[in-house]
Amino acid sequence: MNPSFDIRDAVAADAEGIAAIYNHAVLHTTAIWIDTPVDIANRAAWLAGVQRQGYPVLVAVDADASVLGYAAFGDWRPFDGDSHTVEHSIYIRHDARGRGVGKALMEALIARAKALGKHAMIAAIDAGNPASLALHVKLGFREVGLLPQVGMKFGKWLDLAFLQLMLDDRATPEG
Repeated sequence: MNPSFDIRDAVAADAEGIAAIYNHAVLHTTAIWIDTPVDIANRAAWLAGVQRQGYPVLVAVDADASVLGYAAFGDWRPFDGDSHTVEHSIYIRHDARGRGVGKALMEALIARAKALGKHAMIAAIDAGNPASLALHVKLGFREVGLLPQVGMKFGKWLDLAFLQLMLDDRATPEG
């Protein structure tokens, strides 16, 4: 484990830190394609909903229990045939980037997906986010698609890159 932070399952008390990171991304980046910040109750409900589905929300916390970043995954699509695939999200506090927090969160999240028997993990990333794209490639994700100009924020069109990580080498879903 990294000596400057720990990775653990999120608890309700982390909703404030998660909301602060989320809202910073909403207001200052194109990582989230919405314009309106959310309140702590919104993130608490999101956290509870993800956990109720049996999926993890992981946080990286420093010695003061301050949330440095978070990562989660959920169903890729709500259909039986898609049940072995998850889509994840990861956000790092703006002043904690470049310290290995993202890599550590992703490694823990990937391990949790494998432990749940998932076969593929999908990342949908703003194609103009080179740091996130590079992190995912470093972790073994490969770009599988690009949707030009499907989003907009800050007065410009945004492209959406899809990356995929195969979590196992099963030849069939039963195997």
